[in-house]
Amino acid sequence: MLGCGIANLCRGEIVGTSMHNARILIESRMHEAALGNAQACFDLGVAYSCGTGGLSVDLIEAHRWFNLAAQAGNREAQACRAEIAEEMTAREIAEAQRLARAWTIQTTQRAAA
Repeated sequence: MLGCGIANLCRGEIVGTSMHNARILIESRMHEAALGNAQACFDLGVAYSCGTGGLSVDLIEAHRWFNLAAQAGNREAQACRAEIAEEMTAREIAEAQRLARAWTIQTTQRAAA
């Protein structure tokens, strides 16, 4: 199984980037995620798990984004999702899964319109 190593990802994430530029990067990744970009979903999972780009650490959000990236076939996201799930309650995981489903429905509806 692939190891996620979120701590290593966090150390390398947005180092030396201003908060303004980090926020722009996060907004860009959100836009790309809405278009179905699995790498953007993975990047958001890292950002939420590390608290980078002006985001607070939020394991529910991190799990949601890793889940969406994993559904698109990103094996590293699968490992990261499993790693953070070890620190979450069953209720938190269920909420993250609900958010991922809602995102998928919302973006699918937008694409169909």
